[in-house]
Order: sequence, then structure tokens, then C-alpha cells
Amino acid sequence: MNMNTREKPAHTPMDQFPSAGRELLVGGIPLERLVDRVGQTPFYAYDRELLTRRVAELRAALPASIKLHYAMKANPMPAVVSHMARLVDGIDVASGGELRVALDSGADPHEISFAGPGKRHAELRQAVAAGILINIESFREVAELAAIRQATGLPARVAVRVNPDFELKGSGMKMGGGPKQFGVDAEQVPELLAEIGKAGLAFEGFHLFAGSQNLRPEAIVEAQRKCFELALRLAESAPAPVKFLNLGGGFGIPYFPGEQHLDLSSIGANLAAIAAEAGEKMPHAQIVIELGRYLVGEAGIYVTKVLDRKVSRGHVFLVVDGGLHHHLSASGNFGQVIRKNYPVTIGNRMDQPAAESVSVVGPLCTPLDLLADKMNLAHAEPGDLVVIFQSGAYGATASPRGFLSQPDLLEVLV
Repeated sequence: MNMNTREKPAHTPMDQFPSAGRELLVGGIPLERLVDRVGQTPFYAYDRELLTRRVAELRAALPASIKLHYAMKANPMPAVVSHMARLVDGIDVASGGELRVALDSGADPHEISFAGPGKRHAELRQAVAAGILINIESFREVAELAAIRQATGLPARVAVRVNPDFELKGSGMKMGGGPKQFGVDAEQVPELLAEIGKAGLAFEGFHLFAGSQNLRPEAIVEAQRKCFELALRLAESAPAPVKFLNLGGGFGIPYFPGEQHLDLSSIGANLAAIAAEAGEKMPHAQIVIELGRYLVGEAGIYVTKVLDRKVSRGHVFLVVDGGLHHHLSASGNFGQVIRKNYPVTIGNRMDQPAAESVSVVGPLCTPLDLLADKMNLAHAEPGDLVVIFQSGAYGATASPRGFLSQPDLLEVLV
């Protein structure tokens, strides 16, 4: 072996989806049959058994006293939300439109929370009428909610979303620490709490979210501990006892070569210690973990068909009928600084070796329309099916589906 040659890191095996013979199975259905059942490509398919299994695994790893909320921004497909609503304790929404889907899913309004830095007056009124918990993110929202409460005679349930004075280290996307549009700076929260008390709003607690997509358990443990300690300090200025403490999420999933699944053992132990301490220092509080990507990301695939096989100066390009307009994140244009490949396979050639270096590109007139770059895949021809794993979160609704007026996709839950 040449010691100067370094092996390239591999993707974590996508063994949550088995195969039978040459075909990937999704919800137990062979891929080509699923394509016929859907009626077209491209499409997203989400496996309901994988969703159920992920929630069960998470509950087994965390203390029973911790409530689990689904952040439906990760995947707001109504069928997915309805399925998740039966598995989790509550739903977090980020718009009035998401609130309607959450209510239609049968979720308990008392366990629905609403976060977002730019809530419109009509959305705040909608939230008050629904009786859900509103995460206040500015002084303006206090004044508007006070006016809505007075006009409707309905109570306005509120928590304060806090912009902490620290970050979640190693996060793919930092949501707290430093200047942020999210929440209220921790040092301004005591003043905001006083305004909430004067306005007669029904204060219930705090929402702290330091960052997302983290695969380092020690960083998540540190952030949860810091968030809890910050909430204890802020509770001293609260107009009522804390009943709701959302410590956020940030749990990541492996997308790129070299990344591994998150180890939950230390996170569960830390949350058990926090829950025990909260029982003494914040006895009325229900601790909540809010997760989106971690619950649904690995349960979804994106399926697109090869239209053409082209060779340009010795390199093979598979031109498919989907692209960045359907799956912006897989193209590398949704927050990646350096583009990396998602795990990809030829879903109807699972029994063949990944022996050919190819690039998978979409039909759009831009070089950004790249779904896999110089990746080893099985030999594919027009009509074959390219599958992108880890596609259950931030897919269809996070992509510019109207770009260049290409045909739209479908989503199915199987």
C-alpha cells in the first residue's frame, strides 16, 4: 500500500433504504413500481415507517419527561405533518400557512408554537384566535398582541425567543449569538418581560435556539446547558412562573463524505441532568426539544430520471429531468460554502458496482444545476433512475420551483 495515498472519505451507508435485486425499496415498494404509482418523475418520496422509527429511537434515547416538537418548516407536506402529529408532542410553525396545516393535521393547539422574526399582524391575530403559543421576537409584537388581546377579548399565550450571547459551535447554520434577526438579545429580555407583564399577555416561558445541523454531541450538550442556565437567570425577571422551556434542537444528519450519525448518548444524559435540576429550580416548566431535519431528513429520497447520457472531453454527464429548481440543497446552493455531494445512487441498478465517474446535471440553462459532481455511480443510460438520499428535509419547499418554468415535482408519503 502506498502510504502517501490518502483514501477519500466515504458517505455513511444509506442502509435505511434496503434493496431487492436491482431495485431500491421505498416503503417496501420496488422503485420502478413506485415511479409508475406516482405517475411521473421527478418526485420526493418519504417513508412513513422510517419517520416512525426515528421518533421511537429518539424517545428511547431521551428522558421520558422531555417533550418532542416537530419543526414543520423542515418538511411541511400535509401528509407528513399529519403523520408526525400523531408521533410527537407538538408542532412548531413559522407562518400562518404552516399554522393552518398544523391545525388541519389534528395537532393540539395548546402544543403548537409559532416562531419567526417577521410575523404579520394578521398572522398574530390568527395565532391568538387558534390559542397557540407565540414566540415573541421583538418589542413590536408585544404591542400588537396587546391590541389584539384587547380587541378580541382572547388571551395571548406568549414565550420569549431569546437570542443568546453564545453560538452552537460547529453548527451548519448559526441561529444565535452576535447580531441576529432572530429573537430578542438576552440582555434586552428583562425589559421585554416587563413590557409583557404590563400588556397583560399570558407569559409561559422561553425559546432558545442557538444553531442547526450539528453532528458534534459535545457542542449540543454545551449549548443546551448554557441555554438552560440563561433561562434560569432570565426567569428571575419573568412576570409569571416558566411553564414552557424550548431548548431548541440542532441535531444534525450526515450528508457528506466523512460525516457520521449523531451519537445521542451524552445528549440524553445531559438532558436528564437538566430535567432533574429544572424540577428543583423551575418546577412548573415543561422542557421541549424542537427538531425538524433530524426527524424527517433521512426518511426521504428525491427521484429523477436520466434523459440523456453525454460525454464531453472524456467526462460523462447524466442529464436528468430534475435539478436545483426541485432540490436546491443537493445542488450546493442552499448554504454550502464549498460544494459537496449528497449520497446518490442509480436506484434501478443497485446490483451493479459504482465504477463510473459521472456528473449528474439537470435540464436548466445554468452550470449551477449540478446534483452530483464527479461521483462514482453504476453505469446509467436514459430511462434509469437517479436517487438522492437524505432528502426528507428542506427539499421541495426550499427550492425555486418556478425557475425557468420547468415542470413541477410531486411528493408522496409511502
